[in-house]
Amino acid sequence: MGTAATPAFDTETLRRGIEGHNSATLMSLYADDAQLRVVDRNTQPSRPRVLRGRDEIGELLDDVYGRDMAHKLEECVVQGDRAAFSESCEYPDGVRVLAESMVTLRDGKIAEQTMIQAWDE
Repeated sequence: MGTAATPAFDTETLRRGIEGHNSATLMSLYADDAQLRVVDRNTQPSRPRVLRGRDEIGELLDDVYGRDMAHKLEECVVQGDRAAFSESCEYPDGVRVLAESMVTLRDGKIAEQTMIQAWDE
């Protein structure tokens, strides 16, 4: 009796999606019922922005990766059913954004993500 291996989280797809400004590629990494919690200066920890499902998450990703800015995956660590990654971004005027994400994986897909972001003001 064999056991099936759990699919691995595809970090190269994550890099290609982020650095290639491709929200469709990034969406391939999310489970259908995924949840994304965003914490930043506008949505503080006591009242985070919570997006549920691929449609809501996809709208955010389309907006972010459709902007005129450079995106870079700085680091990504995967351990079991958890992953964490850092992304740096820069607008043409030099304003920088840093986003840190912690994710829970299910069958190699993002099931839950908490993203904390900060930007120059």
